[in-house]
Amino acid sequence: MSSVAGDSKVVGVLVSRAQRGERAAAETLVQVHDGWLRAIVFGLCGRREYVDDLVQHVWTQALRRLDSLREPTQLRAWLYRIARNAVVDAGTARSRQARREAPVEAAQHLVPDHATAPPPDELQRRETRNAILEAVAALPAHYREPFVLRHLENWSYAEIGETLGLPLATVETRLVRARRQLRDALRAKV
Repeated sequence: MSSVAGDSKVVGVLVSRAQRGERAAAETLVQVHDGWLRAIVFGLCGRREYVDDLVQHVWTQALRRLDSLREPTQLRAWLYRIARNAVVDAGTARSRQARREAPVEAAQHLVPDHATAPPPDELQRRETRNAILEAVAALPAHYREPFVLRHLENWSYAEIGETLGLPLATVETRLVRARRQLRDALRAKV
């Protein structure tokens, strides 16, 4: 399936078929690009707990507006823009919601946690994974976005630059700085 995502001709054909109403083509597009989109949304918002809802929203918007995609081979760039707008909109809504819920959140520590503890090696893996994800999430968005595209999605510098509208030198600089910040953040936790 991932080879389909990288083949712009195949993607173009699938988009064209989906635009004509072929449900199977639309479902294939979702299957092929869902993992990529999840990584993008995480890269944009930095919060794992929001990814499912935001990805569902992006797919709903994308499939509803698929006819507006003029260049079918540019699906990923188009989805990226929808995802970026969805994350910005959700962030605005969440910040309003957080102001209303602040007193409830402040009392959370009063509720005891009765969950059973995982085995020590599983706990260590979880802690390491969480530390890495927290460090990635803590990166400023302008570093996190290219980092996720490069290291989680294996995009080339040129693809990142084209999608984010950045010169190649800027992509390189942001990736170097993101790696440096991650290294420093992870060293501080060890």
